[in-house]
Amino acid sequence: MQSTTGPFDAKGHWENIHRTKGLKEVSWYQAIPEVSLALLEEHQVRKDARIIDVGGGDSLLLDHLLQRGFSAITVLDISSAALAKARLRLGERSAEVEWIESDATDLTAVEPFDVWHDRAVFHFLTNDQDAERYLRRVAEFLRPGGLLILGTFSDNGPEKCSGIPVHRYSEAEMVTRLQSICERIKCITVDHVTPFNTLQNFLFCAFRKRA
Repeated sequence: MQSTTGPFDAKGHWENIHRTKGLKEVSWYQAIPEVSLALLEEHQVRKDARIIDVGGGDSLLLDHLLQRGFSAITVLDISSAALAKARLRLGERSAEVEWIESDATDLTAVEPFDVWHDRAVFHFLTNDQDAERYLRRVAEFLRPGGLLILGTFSDNGPEKCSGIPVHRYSEAEMVTRLQSICERIKCITVDHVTPFNTLQNFLFCAFRKRA
């Protein structure tokens, strides 16, 4: 919850969400993240590609990637509770994953990534300064020629999620925002059905990092 006496505490907000909500009690829950998996398959991502799931928390994309044989996965989330839940769910397989507890705009990494996936963070960056800090991390840590898969609420999506405002993107705005870093491959809009049987319209874009 945003304080009336100080700046919004993003980490506190998401820690509270993940400590008090179950896996299927959050709007973003997907048993099978079909769009993300389809884009990885469409672009023939190698099984040994270095993949980072930004804001991945305890989402099930990680589980599906491991089941499909991907071997170099990093999950970043601002919430230690989210990461702990994912580790617990995976059990011994959690040792196969690199875990980073950090705000995405503060990411540091030893090696660049081949794939940057985000269905959870970018639309929550509602001011230009935070969005530009995020994009500087993409520019620094996604290798030239790497694949960026970015899912945000579309301009037909909700104005808020988890009680806080979001930035809704049109395809044109998304492409313009990324054009100095990446080339557009494709964009699609899809309806996500939440566990509460409501619809959220998402924009998914695939980009190729410029050399």
